[in-house]
Amino acid sequence: MNLSSGGILIKPWKAFEMHAEEYDAWYEKYKPAYESELLALKTFTPENPENLKALEVGAGTGRFAASLGLSYGLEPARAMAEIAEKRGIQMVLGVAETLPFKRQSFDLVLIVAALSLFKDPVQALREAAAVLKPGGKIVAGILDRDSLHGDFYEAGKKEGKFSSEAKFLSSAEVSAWLTGLGFKEIKICQTLYMQPEKIEHIELPQKGSGTGSFAVISARK
Repeated sequence: MNLSSGGILIKPWKAFEMHAEEYDAWYEKYKPAYESELLALKTFTPENPENLKALEVGAGTGRFAASLGLSYGLEPARAMAEIAEKRGIQMVLGVAETLPFKRQSFDLVLIVAALSLFKDPVQALREAAAVLKPGGKIVAGILDRDSLHGDFYEAGKKEGKFSSEAKFLSSAEVSAWLTGLGFKEIKICQTLYMQPEKIEHIELPQKGSGTGSFAVISARK
């Protein structure tokens, strides 16, 4: 184990520390939904990420970073980060609003389903911009509040141990933040056209947003 805190105090959410294995098992239980999300993310991620220096912020158990070939991850919950390290991700304990990395050191920053959990998502995007090299890319996957199933996620978040603190965002909102931070070439695709438990086959991503509950926003610094 080679986890370091980056010199900051880590205060992870209790649910993610206590139920890391349960969180990770969701991706196996709803594998077609997970693989649909993964396919949408691949729309905007490089084909050969091993040739790039790439970071996932809020990497959780490393499901996406490992499948997409990313080498680095940041996560506040140690129990989650330990699972990610077993998947071969070099993890650092830390928070998105204060990234413990050298400025302009990454080619790609990935954020999947975590932006709604950050205390200050705009500051997190600002930090992502700071650690990206000129011309680097950010790819953010979100549960789109303004999608057809946005109300379903909002209604259920109080009962969910992992989503109770979430503040779901819209693709338009995140795109506007990225534009305000100077990002360019903003592109969006979507997937998950049904609730995860009803998805039996991998769904192909479509351009735009509003129909699929999982939106992927890509932008270049």
